[in-house]
Amino acid sequence: MVQELLASGVPAANILYVTFDHPILKLAGIDAVIEAWREREPAADGQEYLFLDEAQFLRDWGTWVKHEHDFNRQRRIIFTGSAMTLDRTDTESGVGRWHTIRLTTLSFYEYIQIKQLKLPTLPALRSLRDLYTWNPRKLYQAKEAAPQYVGHFHEYLLRGGFPQTALMESMSIAQRLIREDIIDKVLKRDMTANFGVRQVLDLEHTFLYLCMNDGGLLDMTNLASNLSVTKVTAQRYIDMFVASHLVYKLAPFGYGKDVLRGKFKLYLADPAIAPAVMLRDKAMISDAQLLGIATEAAVFKHIFARYYTNNVKFSYWRGKKQHEVDLVAETGAEIIPFEVKYRTRSPSATDLKGLLEMAESKPLERAYVVTKSVDDLGEIEGIDTPLKIMRIPAPLLCYWMGSTELESGNTKSSE
Repeated sequence: MVQELLASGVPAANILYVTFDHPILKLAGIDAVIEAWREREPAADGQEYLFLDEAQFLRDWGTWVKHEHDFNRQRRIIFTGSAMTLDRTDTESGVGRWHTIRLTTLSFYEYIQIKQLKLPTLPALRSLRDLYTWNPRKLYQAKEAAPQYVGHFHEYLLRGGFPQTALMESMSIAQRLIREDIIDKVLKRDMTANFGVRQVLDLEHTFLYLCMNDGGLLDMTNLASNLSVTKVTAQRYIDMFVASHLVYKLAPFGYGKDVLRGKFKLYLADPAIAPAVMLRDKAMISDAQLLGIATEAAVFKHIFARYYTNNVKFSYWRGKKQHEVDLVAETGAEIIPFEVKYRTRSPSATDLKGLLEMAESKPLERAYVVTKSVDDLGEIEGIDTPLKIMRIPAPLLCYWMGSTELESGNTKSSE
């Protein structure tokens, strides 16, 4: 953004970037920093642009922004920092004054861009719905390009959506950085400072338990028993992880008692977190179960990141026969299920019992099955159901979901 401002003719003297994790700047406070800036850089004509990073270290930042908005209109301000802390700030005074943008880790599309990978061009996709209208030539073009994306997708599952680790040559160092950031900085520093956690070891053990059960149903009794903590304590830690955006919490499909009685499903915020914390290197790629778990977490993150701003309700579905559907997106009156089957063979009717059972009880028009084989692109035929089921290889789905070409304004037309 700074580069774009400079290119558009904004004077450099009117652009400030500062990070408040520096101890001196943190101690000085924002007013003293801006005063020092202006003592050394006289202001030019026009608006000022302030990029203030690690804003969670600033006291009463909300009050300061409110004051700037009301009395200093020549400034445009961007705060970045820990969502955990910024979300906990009293936002009442900020209504109509600032807009909050929640950022996930890099998508697979962004990962490819930041690494500047030269890969065959995939056909542009305006919406997932459009796959049903693609002709054989377009499907063939995507299938031809897909194999060269697979290896990079598997690396993405291990490196994750973090700019620094994406650009590192060494996989082991990249995973070590993720591990240190999550365990040492987020758990041991940020969460203890913001939530007053005293039993840091119990907190760490709880997070390790989640890494071992990524994408699984949360059994609070089993978790509390294994970690020798009370259910109340375990639930408190889970709530902290969700508030810190380390974990996504997925409720069962339904309303009222269906949700209250059901178990929640948990996904880590990035597919690379569990492999890094559990010391799983490239050998994970040859483990079908672990690779499937990481892929499911990546698929959920991409779908969530694309549509969470559009008031889409996400859940998972479990029927009376205990068959499951991994992810259900509800937008208005429309229900759109996603099932992840990341295995060598193409999914058959036997593998889709959850989708078929759900289609018997819910008004479903379309469903998406995320697969492993790059040839699995197209509608499934020969299944006795009016439900239209589209197969999409996971690397392509994640690429398209992260692409700027996919519509995001109207969820119904772009799901």
